[in-house]
Amino acid sequence: MDKYIGKKLDGRYEITELIGVGGMADVYKATDLVENKVIAVKILKREYAGSEEFLRRFRNESKMIASLSHPNVVKVHDVGFSDKLQFIVMEYIDGITLKEYIENEGVLTWKDSVHFIIQVLRALQHAHDKGVVHRDIKPQNIMLFTDGTIKVMDFGIAKSALEQACTATDQTIGTVHYISPEQARGDKTDEKSDIYSVGVMFYEMLTGQKPFDSDKPVTVAVMQMKNTPKRPRAVNPNIPAGLEEIILRAMEKDPENRYQTAADMIKDIESFKKNPAMVFGYYEEVSVDTDEEEKSGFDTTEAVYIEDTEEEMDGYDDETEEIDVEEEGEEEEEEEESRSLFIPVMTAVTIAFIVVAVFFILWLVKDVINDPKKSTKYEMPNLVGMDYYEAKDAYTYLDIQINETENSTYEKDVIYFQDIAVGDTISTGQTVYVNVSLGISMVEMPNVKNYHYEMARKMLEQEGFVVEQKYEISSEGVETSMVIRTEPAAGEEAEAGSTVIMYISKGVENGTIEIQNLIGKTVEEAEMLCDYYGLTVVKIESPSTEDENIVIGQSIEAGQIVDPGTEITLTYSNGQDPTGVVPFTLTLPENATGRFILDFVDSNGTTIASSSTINAAFSGAGSSVNTPVESTGVQQIVVILSNYATNQQEELGVYNFDFTNKTYSAVRENIQGAFEAVGGINHPTEAPTAVIVPDPVVDNPVPMTDPIIATAPDPIVEEPDPVQPTDAPDVPENPVTTDPDDVQTAEPPATAPVDFE
Repeated sequence: MDKYIGKKLDGRYEITELIGVGGMADVYKATDLVENKVIAVKILKREYAGSEEFLRRFRNESKMIASLSHPNVVKVHDVGFSDKLQFIVMEYIDGITLKEYIENEGVLTWKDSVHFIIQVLRALQHAHDKGVVHRDIKPQNIMLFTDGTIKVMDFGIAKSALEQACTATDQTIGTVHYISPEQARGDKTDEKSDIYSVGVMFYEMLTGQKPFDSDKPVTVAVMQMKNTPKRPRAVNPNIPAGLEEIILRAMEKDPENRYQTAADMIKDIESFKKNPAMVFGYYEEVSVDTDEEEKSGFDTTEAVYIEDTEEEMDGYDDETEEIDVEEEGEEEEEEEESRSLFIPVMTAVTIAFIVVAVFFILWLVKDVINDPKKSTKYEMPNLVGMDYYEAKDAYTYLDIQINETENSTYEKDVIYFQDIAVGDTISTGQTVYVNVSLGISMVEMPNVKNYHYEMARKMLEQEGFVVEQKYEISSEGVETSMVIRTEPAAGEEAEAGSTVIMYISKGVENGTIEIQNLIGKTVEEAEMLCDYYGLTVVKIESPSTEDENIVIGQSIEAGQIVDPGTEITLTYSNGQDPTGVVPFTLTLPENATGRFILDFVDSNGTTIASSSTINAAFSGAGSSVNTPVESTGVQQIVVILSNYATNQQEELGVYNFDFTNKTYSAVRENIQGAFEAVGGINHPTEAPTAVIVPDPVVDNPVPMTDPIIATAPDPIVEEPDPVQPTDAPDVPENPVTTDPDDVQTAEPPATAPVDFE
C-alpha cells in the first residue's frame, strides 16, 4: 500500500488514493477537511526533494503559479514545504488527459484540434503575462473535460525538471518529444519555447504522429535541434493548408521566426476559422520542381532527392543501390572520429531516408508504366464560389465530394470551402472535400399588426431582421403608435438579416392627432415623430442630469388630441448639470450671542458661498437665518461657523446638497457644539453688583442708581423704600441708546460729571 494513502498533510489534506504517476511527482486524490471538498495533491518524489537548488526554484515558482487564475489553468490552492515533503494542492479534475484522448482518437479533426489548441494558448498567454513560462507543454499535462474544456497543469515545475532531462533517461522521453531546440541545447528559454511545444502538439493532433520519434531520448533531442519535420499535409492530406502554415511557423528552429506571443498564434487561428480556405503565405508549397529547402527552411529533401534520382534512373538496380549505400556508410565511418557522437545517428537516418526514397521512386515509376494518367499533376483550382454541380462537370479529373452543408451567405449549391488549398499540387482522381451552401436562411415574418411599434420592433429584431420604421395615417382604424402592416407581409418568408419595413399608425384618419410621450427619446427621434404626425416643432435646450440631446420636456402632454400643424415645444438636455440655488436654514441657539458668518466649502476645499453677517442680538436667539447656496449637481458641503469677535472657527455640520432638486440633508451636524466652540454662547451668572463711582465733591462714595450694562438685570438702587418695594428706581431724563452690542449709559447729573471712558 502507498505510504501516503490515509495520511493527512498539514492536518488538513487527507490522502485517499493514487491517481497519477509522473517522472517527478505522484498525484493523489485527497479531501480538504477544512472546506470539505475533493482536491488533488501532487507530491514531489524523494530524489528531487534532495536537491537544494531544485527546492529553491520549486518554492519560488510555486509562489508564482499560485497567482494564476484562468478558466483554462488548473487552479493551485496551496503549497507545502518541509524538510521531508514538498507538495502542491490543486483543484481536482474529473476527466482524462489530452494524451489519452489522442491515443483513443488517433487523428483528430481540424475543428477539434483548433478548439483544444486555442484554449491551451489562452492559458499560456495568461501565464506569460504573469511572467510564468510553462516549459513542459505536452498532452500529458493537459486535462480534458467531457464538455471539451481544457485545463493546463504543471506550470513552472518543468523549468527545474528540465535540468534533469539532460541525462535523457526513460523518464524524460515524454518531455523531449515536445521540447524546443533551445531547451534541447540547454540555452535560455522563454515564452517562445512554449509556442514551439504547442506547435509539436498541434502537429500530433492532426497527423496522429509526433514530428520526431525514436526509442532513444538523445536521438529525439538531436532531431529537435537539427532536423526539420515532415510537412503535416504530407502525412495527412486532409489538413487545411492554412493550419499547416500555422504549425510550421510555431515549430521554427529559430525562436525569432516563430510566433512571438500566444496571442499572435491565436490571431492567425481565429482568422483561419473565419475562412478555412485561406493561406497566410508564410511558406511556399512543396512541389517536385521547387527547392523548398532554400525558401522556407523546412525539410524538402525528399522532393529534391526524387527529382535528382529520376535523372539517373537508367540502369539503376537494387544491387547498385546497396553498393552506393555501403560506400556512403564507409565514408561516413572514416570521418566519425572528427565528428560529434550524434553523427552516426544522423547517418543512419540519412541512409534510411535514401532507401525509403528509392522505393518511392520505384513505386512511382511502376504506376507511370501501368497507368500513365496517374502521373498527371495539376494545381488545385479555386472551387469556392462555384456551383457544386458545375464544378464537378468542369473538373472531371477531380473527385469532388461534399463534406458538409449549411446555410450561408452564398446561394444554394454554391461551394464555400475546400479542404485543399488553391495552388497545391494534386493528382488525377484525387479527392477534394467541399462545403456546400444550402442558401441563405429564410425566416417567416411574424404577424405584428396592432402591436405597439416598440414591442413589434423587438420581435422582428429577435428574428434577425433589420427594422425600418415608416409612419402614416391609418385608414383601417389602427390606433396611434400601433403597427398597421409590414413589408414583407406577415406569413411571408424573408432572408435572415434582411431589412423589413414596419408601418406605424399616426392616428385614425379623422383629421386630429394624438400627442405621444416624447420624453426620454433623443431630440432627433422626437422631431422625426412630430414631423410624421404633422406637428410644428420648437426646440429649447436646457441643463439637465439626463444625457445630451435627450428630451426632458414637452409643451403638450401625451394623450392630448390636437390638429395637424399644432406647435409643440421640445425641451432637451444640453448635457450640462443644471445650476440650482438651495436655501440653507440655520436656527440660532436660544442663548447665542455675538456676530457670526457661515462658509460653505465643497469637496475640493473651495468656498462656494458665504452668508451675510449673522447678528444674534439683532436676529434674536432661537430665530432662523436663511443663506442661499448656488452650485450644480449633487455635492457634499461642509458648513463652517466663524465668530467675528474671537476669530474662532468650527464645523457646524456636513450636508448633501441636491442643487437640481433644490434640497439638502444633514450627514452630521452639531449646531450647539459649534457655537460653544467659537465662544458664541452666553452663560448667565449671578446679578452684577452696582458700580461705585467716586463723587468729585463728596468724599464718601455714592452708589449709582442707573445701570451701565445693557445685559444687567434690574438696577440696584441705594436703600430702596421698604414701604414701596415695587417702585422702579428713578430713570434719567435723557437716556442714550446705541447699537444693541454697545454699552448703554445714562447722562449723569450736571453737578457730578463722570468720565466713563
